[in-house]
Amino acid sequence: MAGKTKIEWTRGDDGSLGATWNPVVGCSLVSPGCTNCYAMRTAARFNHSPFSPYLGLTKTVNGKPVWTGEVGFNPKALEAPLHWKKPRRIFVNSMGDLFHESVPDEWIDKVFAVMALAPQHTFQVLTKRADRMRDYLSDGALNGRIACASVDAHLPDELLRRPSIPLPNVWLGVSAEDQERADERIPLLLDTPAAVRFVSVEPQLGPVDLSRLEIARFRHDGEVAVPRKIGDVPAAYVNGLDGSVWGKVEADENYARVLGADVGKLSWTIIGGESGPGARPFDLTWARSIIAQCKAAEVACFVKQCGSRPVDSNGGEVAYGPILLRDKKGGIMSEWPHDLQIRQFPNAGVV
Repeated sequence: MAGKTKIEWTRGDDGSLGATWNPVVGCSLVSPGCTNCYAMRTAARFNHSPFSPYLGLTKTVNGKPVWTGEVGFNPKALEAPLHWKKPRRIFVNSMGDLFHESVPDEWIDKVFAVMALAPQHTFQVLTKRADRMRDYLSDGALNGRIACASVDAHLPDELLRRPSIPLPNVWLGVSAEDQERADERIPLLLDTPAAVRFVSVEPQLGPVDLSRLEIARFRHDGEVAVPRKIGDVPAAYVNGLDGSVWGKVEADENYARVLGADVGKLSWTIIGGESGPGARPFDLTWARSIIAQCKAAEVACFVKQCGSRPVDSNGGEVAYGPILLRDKKGGIMSEWPHDLQIRQFPNAGVV
């Protein structure tokens, strides 16, 4: 349920392996990026033992494993990060979604309690339920709930301290495999209290323009302004991807409440093609576009892999054909075109 992983974006700055941590497991399909979910296939392999934490989480449909929508909590895995003394980057819930609609707030509280009590680590939380993550992190009572959860989880008394949201060692991210999901989820992420916000465009299934964002809502002293599209606001007030602070908007009464409000900043973007059975094509032109967008907005960019079916249309409508790579996941960076060999972390240089 927890241990070292070869997932590239969890690696340390020194190249050391990161870790996965799964106190909560299980999920359900919500968008096209879920179709060939590796976690779903992995859970199915361990779905038969009566002692398995994955029991009942998947079923077989047309010969393929599919999430049932059931979720489970594994208290044995909960405290694992507290016993890892060497700092690690930790992918939280690689085998599910922490903000799945069936996961009780009490379970999430316990997970955040452990993250608060392990400041030596960096925790990377990735979700497709951006609305619930925003609402959860925006709850004014959250600090107190997390402090109480620390006691409920029977954590050592000497580690108990009152957390402060947003936790500085927790990175919050959303998956956005296509334009529709980017438009839907990224604005919610920008409206979520977080030390670091990131977007995983993986598996990328089409071109994604990160400047096409809509601001879902704004908070200022507890008040909510009328939602508006970025295109409805003068460009001087919004700088799309970089999430800059809004300028003066006294002229528009609908924005009178958001003077000085910060709509958040995106710190990191991960790009990757799909791998494994049924992998869909990944056009390198899509990756090049996001790399250029990130560079212009000074947002760190990390190309994870080219996937099992990389193609290069060179910006045209018809791909020239598949690119042959030795690695079946397209994960050997030296095989890629030089302009795609980019692996940056927030506030860090190219690895």
